[in-house]
Amino acid sequence: MAVTIGDIAKKAGVSLATVSRVLNNSGYVKLETKEKILKVIKELNYTPSAIARSLSKNETNTIGVVVPDINNPYFGEIIKGVSSIADENNLNIILFDTDENIQKELKALSVLKEQRIKGVIITPTSAENDFNSEYLNTLENLGTPIVLVAGEIKYSNLSGVFVDNIKGAFEGVEALIKEGHKKIGIITGRLSSKPASDRLLGYKKALALNDIPINENYIFNGEYKKENAYKITKEILNMKDEERPTALFISNNMMTLGCMKALLEENKRIPEDIAIVSFDKVEILNMLGINISYIDDSTKDLGKTAMKMLVENIKQKEKHETKRITLPPKLYLNGSEKYLNK
Repeated sequence: MAVTIGDIAKKAGVSLATVSRVLNNSGYVKLETKEKILKVIKELNYTPSAIARSLSKNETNTIGVVVPDINNPYFGEIIKGVSSIADENNLNIILFDTDENIQKELKALSVLKEQRIKGVIITPTSAENDFNSEYLNTLENLGTPIVLVAGEIKYSNLSGVFVDNIKGAFEGVEALIKEGHKKIGIITGRLSSKPASDRLLGYKKALALNDIPINENYIFNGEYKKENAYKITKEILNMKDEERPTALFISNNMMTLGCMKALLEENKRIPEDIAIVSFDKVEILNMLGINISYIDDSTKDLGKTAMKMLVENIKQKEKHETKRITLPPKLYLNGSEKYLNK
């Protein structure tokens, strides 16, 4: 059974307040009484709770990290980056997975407020239409520095670290065009989110600048979901040969996995039957020897940069200024963009 400060107070014959002052090294306690309490603490082998100690001081040494999908390796890499800088600054992490659910996100923020954390790093759910007054009030009343990572919150002016999604998508689609592809499809993320809409914008920009008409039939909304991309790819493969895209630009790693599952089931080869460029690296495909061309948005660096920004904001407290950093993506061509069926 755990020893409490009540047990210490009872054995030492003093009040709870006196024991608390000794534990927190605050307020005056006679030397004789202090020594007596410390002796009892040693005898009872008492270890003070870090949480209780933090609450008594009205602060913790913990930050909150809120992400929309912990099963996605993309966010695992962000968390690694955050953790490495948190360790350097002796900060602990409480992690929340919201499953792209705005209500879960609100609950996570409320719990973090109760925990009196030092700051929050958050990738908001992409359901931006749900960023209503309740949500914005929750953020405003959190009373701690907040840093966004790889996702925006409408109507807010928060610090954050982002990726140049328009540039990344533009370069990925342009690589397909340079190979000779003109019938290029895109599987988008949830278009209510800025990253997804920016990637679609980059796709359209690449086509327009190369005088390729935009075919609305080649724009497929995958909602960032693996199962959606799987179904979409099956539909694409059922299109008539002359109507089917010769290449696909896929807007995130999970949808690339769904697309690949459908292609493998249908015994389709890449790039012989269809070319692929993915936004985000898909590590498991590399491990299986399937080398997909991809846009790398330096995921771990996103986490590191966001955590450094949060540490700086914590130190500056109320005086910190809003900072927004955009990291450049990098295109890696591994052959899946080729046009071999000319």
